[in-house]
Amino acid sequence: MKNTRLCPKCNSNKLLRIPGKHTGYGAGNIIIIGWSALNAVKVTRFVCEQCGYSEEWIENEEDIKRLKAKY
Repeated sequence: MKNTRLCPKCNSNKLLRIPGKHTGYGAGNIIIIGWSALNAVKVTRFVCEQCGYSEEWIENEEDIKRLKAKY
């Protein structure tokens, strides 16, 4: 979805991009990789408006490196 701009389930091009964000107390669309939510990786969601299919992506290359180091 992120790269093709098409839903893999229904081929719709009506997609929503919902940026990851940290809203405090460990809430939000994040992956915690440290002792607190302050050290977290944001996860962006792509949602199809037509069928509701969704995917999650880590868009920041540095965050991918941090995840690789942790896991």
